[in-house]
Order: sequence, then C-alpha cells, then structure tokens
Amino acid sequence: MVSCPACGTEVADALAECPHCHLGTALFSAVRDAAGEVASADPTYLRTIGELLATVDLETPPAPARGPAQGLLSRPARFPALPSAPPAPPAAAVPPARSAPPISPLRDLPALPAGGSSEALRHRIEEYFQVGRRLGLDFTDFEVRSEAAALVDDLPSLEVLAREMFVHVASSVAEEFEGVLARRNELAQLVPTSGVDVELNAVRQAIAVGDLNGAQRRLFHVRDELVRIEEQWEVGRILATECDLLAQTLRDLGGDPTAALGPLEEGRRSFGVGRRADAERLLARAAVALWTLLQPRFFEDLRRLRDRMVELRSTGSDVAPAVKELREVAGELRQRNFVGTVIAYRRLRAFVDRASPPESAGTPEMPGTVRPATPEVGSFAGLTPPG
Repeated sequence: MVSCPACGTEVADALAECPHCHLGTALFSAVRDAAGEVASADPTYLRTIGELLATVDLETPPAPARGPAQGLLSRPARFPALPSAPPAPPAAAVPPARSAPPISPLRDLPALPAGGSSEALRHRIEEYFQVGRRLGLDFTDFEVRSEAAALVDDLPSLEVLAREMFVHVASSVAEEFEGVLARRNELAQLVPTSGVDVELNAVRQAIAVGDLNGAQRRLFHVRDELVRIEEQWEVGRILATECDLLAQTLRDLGGDPTAALGPLEEGRRSFGVGRRADAERLLARAAVALWTLLQPRFFEDLRRLRDRMVELRSTGSDVAPAVKELREVAGELRQRNFVGTVIAYRRLRAFVDRASPPESAGTPEMPGTVRPATPEVGSFAGLTPPG
C-alpha cells in the first residue's frame, strides 16, 4: 500500500490510479518529490532545467534577479503538507455539479412610481439625488431644474423631473446589478456563493418595487462580500486556472492529461462544498502532475523552436524578440514558475512559428548544396542579437 500524494488515500500496489482522486500511480513519485515530501535529490524537472540553462550561451549577462515569483511553484504555502496520520476513509464522491446555477439578469426595469403631492415628489427626488451621488452620477442639470421647480412649487415640473431621474437612476442601478451578477456567476463556477445569492435576490425584489435606494445599498454590501470571497478563494481559483492552462498546453503538444485530471476535478468538487484547504492541496498536486506529463514534450518543442531560430538567423531574419522570450522562459524555469514558463513559451512559439525568412536573404540553394552545420541540440550558441 502506498499513500496518494494528492489526497492521502491508501492505494493498493496493483491499482493504476488512486480510487478517490484518480491520480495515476505512475505520477505518485513525481508529485511527492515536487511537493517536498522526499528530501533526496532535486526532482527530475529541476535537473532538466539545470541542464537546459547550462546550454544557454547568449553572451550577455543574465537579467538581475527579480522579486519572489507569484507563480505555480513559487510559494511553498501552495503545497500544504499532507497529514501525518492515516486519512479517514474518503466520503462518497460529490457530484461534479457547479456550486450554484447562474442567476438570470434583469428582464425589465420597474414601472414608474405613481405621482403624488409636491412634498412626496420632493422627498422622492432627494432620495434619487442620494442614490445618484453614491453611484457617482452627474446630476448638475437635475439640481438646477429641481431648485427652479421647488421655488414656485411647480407640481407638473416636479413630476417630470422625478420621472426622468427615476429612469436615469434605475438604469444605473440595473447596470451595476448586471456587473455584480457577472462576478457572482463567475465565482459560482467554483466556490459557494449562497450569502451573495440571497442578497442579489433581495436586490432584484427592491428594483422590482422601485426601491432604488434599498437596491443600491444592498449592492454595496454584495460588492464587499464578493471581494471577501475572491480574496478568500484566490489561491484556489489561480491554481484551477493554472491547471487548465497546463492541460491545454499538453493537449496542444499532442499529449494526454487524463492521468493528472482526477485531482483537478476532485479539487473543483471540494471547492464546490466549501473545503478550501483540501481543494488547494488537490489542485496544487494536480498542477505538479500536469507539469510532469508536459515536461518532455515541452522541452522537445523548445529545442524545435531553438533550431528554427538558428535557421531564421542564418537567413538574416531578426530573432531578437524570440531571444528575449527565450530568456524569459529560462528565467521562469529558474524560479520554478511553471505557468510563467508556459506563458513565455507560448509567446516564443507564436513568434517563431509565424516568422519567415526575408525574401532577399541570400541565394536559393541548388541541388547538392552543402548547408552549414546546424548547432547540435542542446546548444543555444549563435542566438545573441547583434550589439
């Protein structure tokens, strides 16, 4: 029996994957190494990084060290230690459903409030002014018209002013509601938002009855709650996004991320029921497993791009931007920031794959022409931009 490095479940030697989080057993050792549970030699990917960086010869001093990276492996807190005691038997799997369905947007603005006495209209207009100021609206014209109508107690003018201000403020409150709703629907794809949902339903009801002041005040509290939730679940949301990026890059390079996707899905389910610590641990281990699968294909394609850069350089193309991105890849690798590495690599690949030699570069080769030898794989010599 071995312990799964992602969820801590005991796994029989004969099994191909963890029965709880479905991490492939072939990835156990790599994930355990990267999570710091084995104090022997550096994980394989670090040794590969060292070998890669040792071949870089750009004839320029390395860029100064930057501050601590905020990437996937740059913060030890993203790899919480597994409990020393044997874990309890896993509970029944949580259905892979979102924590809450999307809340539909507003369909129609509320009906205009009925008219009233001049005193009631002035009270309503003053309330609209208060809401508008909190929303940052420009009410200069309305202020001039309100003062003029109030001086002579012009009831028809007050009715028109109240109606126009209501439409203006209601539209702004509805727009703010839609923005807050979009943030909630995005968060609800991963984490619970039950408290926010209650408030948003109350906002919808307040708007429906024309209580714009109450609706705006509730929206203010909803925004604060969303900020709190976003900060509380930030690490997990970043990890989930990073895992998706690594998985997609692996697919782009012809690989299969299936063996590492189990902890990713289990982490999402843990988020959906509010188990933040479990979710972060699972997602962090999933990211390591995905990098383990991606690494061989990544370095293979990096060498392909390097060879293409040498070819472009030999035909007179300017490869300075690609060299800059290559340095960025090396820098992110040195900091163990896998996501930063992938992002820099994608920029490098996009530049190199769309580059073509200049039309006036040299004389076309004739059959039998012997081309200059291309630097062997593993060497970056000759890629330094002029000057």
